[in-house]
Amino acid sequence: MAETPLWFMVSTFVVLAVFFIIDLFVIGRRPHVPSTRECVQHIAFFVVMALIFGGIVWGVAGSKPAIEFYSGWLTEYSLSIDNLFVFVIIMANFAVPKQLQKFVLSIGITIALVLRGIFILLGAAIITRFTWVFFLFGAFLLVTAFKLAFGKDDDEEYHENALISTLRKVIRISDEYDGERLRTTKNGVKYWTPMLIVFLAIGTTDVMFAFDSIPAIFGLTKDPFIVFTSNVFALLGLQQLYFLLGALLDKLVYLPVGLSVVLGFIGVKLIMEALHANTLPFINGGQPIHAVPEVPTWLSLAVIVVSIGTAALASVLKMRKIDAQAEKD
Repeated sequence: MAETPLWFMVSTFVVLAVFFIIDLFVIGRRPHVPSTRECVQHIAFFVVMALIFGGIVWGVAGSKPAIEFYSGWLTEYSLSIDNLFVFVIIMANFAVPKQLQKFVLSIGITIALVLRGIFILLGAAIITRFTWVFFLFGAFLLVTAFKLAFGKDDDEEYHENALISTLRKVIRISDEYDGERLRTTKNGVKYWTPMLIVFLAIGTTDVMFAFDSIPAIFGLTKDPFIVFTSNVFALLGLQQLYFLLGALLDKLVYLPVGLSVVLGFIGVKLIMEALHANTLPFINGGQPIHAVPEVPTWLSLAVIVVSIGTAALASVLKMRKIDAQAEKD
């Protein structure tokens, strides 16, 4: 297998930077509610770009990193769709006007990219030195998978965190938005607009998203380049996905189950890798357990595709059944 050449990585970062700037700060800054056609075209473009990029990686660096990219991209994209539940709740909770939601999302997604970049750098540095951290990552993903499968009802209502609640008590915040402004003046008095709280809500929520997504992607690949590019492609087009799925998110009833299967599988895979490269003295005398099988990359991709695909199909079938029943009634 060939290694990913430096020129290819640099070129990729430049192209992705252009994509991201156009997506968020050119298209995303136009204050309007995108039509269904616009959303579909935008999402389709970035999905095709991701598929093409994976093919280029295959040609440049070999099949293994390409399959790792596809696996990581599908996982991160699926997690991003689930995260849209929270975005919808935040927007509704703070009554963000429809025409401002694209702007809010562009800032929130930028925060997400920065946070994920930091977590990726930290994660890569940690796993290089301490392979036992995979035990922690694996356990965390198993707990997350359990919560997704059985604890979803507890998370359907947004609750302000301590930072935002404290901020409300110490600074003046107006009740109304003033376009995209963070500061406004009412009767000669300076106020912060609710936009500040919305940014903080999305930003602090993105931290939790990073805690979910980064351990998951490191369970599929240890290559920081693949980790970062799969995250960027998952975030591109997320604005349009928000508007396209906004009215349907509550109908994707089996998506959390599909995600829980994926995260549970990756959690087990991480623990198996940690055992295979074990250095902890209280496990097998600090020696690797070579009897533990290694999970092939193709199997990870297959589990992800089947789990998410089955969850989506089951959700669509249930939605059609409910609609058909409603027509009879």
